[in-house]
Amino acid sequence: MKILYGIQATGNGHISRGRVMAKYLAQSQIDVTYLFSGREQHNLFEMEAFGEYIHRKGLTFATVNGQINHLKTFKDNSLIDFIKDVKSLNVDAYDLIITDFEPITAWAAKRAKKPSLAIGHQYAFDKNTPLAGESFIAKAIMRYFAPAQEKIGLHWAKYDAHVLPPIIDNSLVKQPKNNAHNAILVYLPFENQQEVCDLLNRFPLYNFIQYSSELTEQQQGNVTQKRASLVGFKNDLCQSSGVICNSGFELNSECLHLGLPILTKPIKGQMEQESNALALASLGLGQVMLYLDESIIEQWLLTQHQVTKKEMPDVAKAIVNWLVDTPRSPVSELANHLWV
Repeated sequence: MKILYGIQATGNGHISRGRVMAKYLAQSQIDVTYLFSGREQHNLFEMEAFGEYIHRKGLTFATVNGQINHLKTFKDNSLIDFIKDVKSLNVDAYDLIITDFEPITAWAAKRAKKPSLAIGHQYAFDKNTPLAGESFIAKAIMRYFAPAQEKIGLHWAKYDAHVLPPIIDNSLVKQPKNNAHNAILVYLPFENQQEVCDLLNRFPLYNFIQYSSELTEQQQGNVTQKRASLVGFKNDLCQSSGVICNSGFELNSECLHLGLPILTKPIKGQMEQESNALALASLGLGQVMLYLDESIIEQWLLTQHQVTKKEMPDVAKAIVNWLVDTPRSPVSELANHLWV
């Protein structure tokens, strides 16, 4: 079987999920080509797992100081270039197109009438899923941005028959026997990083490790700043005593797997993140702040405690095994097997 696997590269969550899938796909008899869009290629890092992947500009959103900037989003995206990329992508050689909210592969499959499968968090958003910040445009984006004939959604609860638990790398996300630094990990990539650091400096009794692709390795008071990386970030995450982060799906899933206290801030104007924050709060899995709020951070730091682990099964391995089965069982059966 030959698969073209499209992965949205705007945030690191889709790529992290893709790495786990790539590990198991490489162990199968499936021939996979990966395509990434949504971020400049020179800003991608540690992509060895994907071999000689394809890169296209694609479509993405722009943020300024932690919220969607609609004007900049419009200026940064070219619908004409996107259509050209869809039309020029030859999918004839592939038996299946998989998309993790990557629009070029999704629409190329639709145009060529090729079998397509969506795997990702966005595909869990249905009538039973908690929604916040919804609008006609936001719902249309969720539905039409990267469509597929069949879909597998990922979420923290079984909101629908096609929804599976999160995909995480159990081999990388595990707590060490000795917790060395016991610092708070901070990952707020869509915020102004100096503003974040200045805010953290107001809590000198705590140690923070601040990650962003914009940062260089340096110390600012009680804040250790580090450039975004894979292994280094996972190591610090597993040794942390709590996490302050945006409301993306992948990192929050890893925190739940480790049983780490979460203080999450959704990107204002992005329905997915605002809905994730609502889900975390309603499920009692994390605390939410709608903006960088010193008083909420102080209260969270004073009251945070180890929470019950919500350990995730090996979802990626189960999906790959399901892909190679002939005939494939319904997604609902796969979901029932994993929600135990």
